[in-house]
Amino acid sequence: MRRLLPRPGRRLRLALGLLVAIGLSPGTWIRTVPPPPDSTAGLTVRPVRVAPLCCHTGPFHLVGAWQLTSMHPDFGGYSALVESAPGRFMALSDRGYFVEFARPDGPPGPVRFGPLLDDAVRLKDNRDVEAASRDPVSGRLWLAQEGRNAIERKAPDMTREVFREIPEMQGWPHNTGPESIVRLTDGRFVVLCECSTTRWTSSGIHQALLFEGDPTDRGAKARPFTFIGVKDYRPTALAELPDGRVLILARRLTWPMPPRFAMKILIADPAEITPGGTWHARELADLQPPWPIDNYEGLTIERQADGRLVAWMISDENGAATQRVLLLEMEIDEKRLPPKQKAPGSPDAL
Repeated sequence: MRRLLPRPGRRLRLALGLLVAIGLSPGTWIRTVPPPPDSTAGLTVRPVRVAPLCCHTGPFHLVGAWQLTSMHPDFGGYSALVESAPGRFMALSDRGYFVEFARPDGPPGPVRFGPLLDDAVRLKDNRDVEAASRDPVSGRLWLAQEGRNAIERKAPDMTREVFREIPEMQGWPHNTGPESIVRLTDGRFVVLCECSTTRWTSSGIHQALLFEGDPTDRGAKARPFTFIGVKDYRPTALAELPDGRVLILARRLTWPMPPRFAMKILIADPAEITPGGTWHARELADLQPPWPIDNYEGLTIERQADGRLVAWMISDENGAATQRVLLLEMEIDEKRLPPKQKAPGSPDAL
C-alpha cells in the first residue's frame, strides 16, 4: 500500500503563510540597532568601488556610485529624490524627513536635515512619504503619502501650502498606495499605485491616476487608468525625460531574509494615457551585478551643463543591516533610447 504523507497542520500552514507574507512585504524585518542620536552629525558620502567600465545596460552607463551614511537621527529611509537647486539634491524619507546635500561629483556644499511634515512625531502611517516631484520653475514640491493616500504641496522654503487626501486614492491599499508621482512639464501629474491586481504577487498591472493640473487644488479631478509594467515588478519612481516620455524605476524582491532586490528601468509616453485605458511601459534596462543593486526608490533626471543627460537613483535601506543608502549616477545615451512614436490609432494626448 502506498504511504501517504500527512497533511500539514493548521499551525504549519499559518507559519508558511507568514513566511510568504514577510517575503513579499514592501518593508523589511531585519533592522539595525539604532545609533545614539546625534542631531549635529553631518552626512558622509563615500565612493563605492566598482570595476572600471563595469556597467553598461541598454542606454545606461554607470558614471559613479556613492554610499551615504550619517549618525543623524533623521537619516535614512529615502524613497524619493529631487534636484532642489543646481548642483544640489534633496532625498526624502518614508519617515517624514529630508536631507539636502551637494551632488557628490561637484563642489562641496552644506548639508541640511529637516522634517517634511508639520508634526514630526506623527505615526509612520501619517507621514509615509513615498514619492516626490518638483517644479524647477516655481520651486514647489509635491509629496505623495501612503497610509493617508494624500498629496501635499510645499513652498520653496518647505512650508506647507496644501494637504489633500485624494478621493480617488482612498480605496488603494494601506501599505502599497501612491509609490510614484511625476509633475510633467505641461503641468499634468501622473501617480502610480504600488498595489497590484493580485494579492500576494505583482502582476505588473497597477492602478494609476492622471491629473490635468495640480492634484492638491480643491476640486481637482483624477482620471483613473491602468498601468502595465513588468510581471513581478512594482513601480517605485517616475522621472520625465526631455522629450516628454518618462522613465519608471521598477523593483522586485528576490529573496526575503536578508532582503535582495532586482531592478529594471522602463520607459512610457504619457501622451498615450487615456482615461479608463491601459498605459504600457517598455523595458529599457535590467540592472544586474556588477551594478550595485539595492532597494532603489528615488529617481531624478537632469541635463548637465556639458549637454549630457544623467539619471540619478537613491536606495532606501529600510534601517536594515544588510542594505545601504546608495546614490548612483548614470549617463543616458539618448541615441539608444527607442524612437518616440504613437501607436497606430491611439487617441491624442489629453
